[in-house]
Amino acid sequence: MSKVAVVLFNLGGPDSPESVKPFLFNLFNDPEIISAPMPSFARWGLAKMISTRRAPVSRGIYAHLGGSSPLLANTEAQARALEGALVEMLPPGDEVKTFVAMRYWHPMSDETARAVADYAPDETVLLPLYPQYSVTTTGSSLDEWRRAAREAGLTAPARAVCCYPHDDGFVSGVANLVADALPKARGDSPIRLLFSAHGLPERIIKGGDPYQWQIQVTVEAVMGELERRSDLPSFEPILCYQSKVGAPEVDWTLDRVRNRARGRGRLRRGHRPHRLRIRASGDAGRVGYRIWRSRRA
Repeated sequence: MSKVAVVLFNLGGPDSPESVKPFLFNLFNDPEIISAPMPSFARWGLAKMISTRRAPVSRGIYAHLGGSSPLLANTEAQARALEGALVEMLPPGDEVKTFVAMRYWHPMSDETARAVADYAPDETVLLPLYPQYSVTTTGSSLDEWRRAAREAGLTAPARAVCCYPHDDGFVSGVANLVADALPKARGDSPIRLLFSAHGLPERIIKGGDPYQWQIQVTVEAVMGELERRSDLPSFEPILCYQSKVGAPEVDWTLDRVRNRARGRGRLRRGHRPHRLRIRASGDAGRVGYRIWRSRRA
């Protein structure tokens, strides 16, 4: 008999309007997010300033979603589905239990590590839900987990899933969502398929972070899947990045919808989080696009 704990990692999000500001503070107080060399008290002050300034805007965005982020509920649903699938695959007598650890809001690594310690697994599998690796997402989540696991007294062996930008199941899932929406956009206007990813400061990319090229790998893989389907209308794929924050002089891997989707036509939104989707829809509307979404997006 063996007991396996599987920990699913995600960014986290505020669960009420009141938690928006502390969520943003936790985000910007992470050294992997604001990695400029500075003492911890200076980063604390900078995070306090940015979170105070951004909180009103962010609350307005979350108001479109009912005042909170859907990320925890979605991640917990994924955890339940994964646990059910794994139970069916295990030999008789073996056990598996899934847990959720969010990076910047509850449940965070400290409380999840204590729950895993109470479960007392023989092995722990660490599963970041970021398909593309970055030190600011997967790297930061795993570093925080290892600290929390030590403090919780977790001694069972642990192994981490790194990244899966071209995993067949992931690529097919995104391609299916796109293929579901493309026929709805048929018409006289050209169709542009917008793959939108979160931007990063260019210094992080230039420092060796693989995030940007792994995003490109995902786009190429999804396009390869779509090109094999003969029943889809023609379209132009575009990759862009969103959500620059911080000092204006810092260069980002950023190319907003309004900068890439010039002219008029129809837009199919690619895989992107709920919160950023609202911004993309606004930008697209300003350049004269209609937005088409798949029924599951």
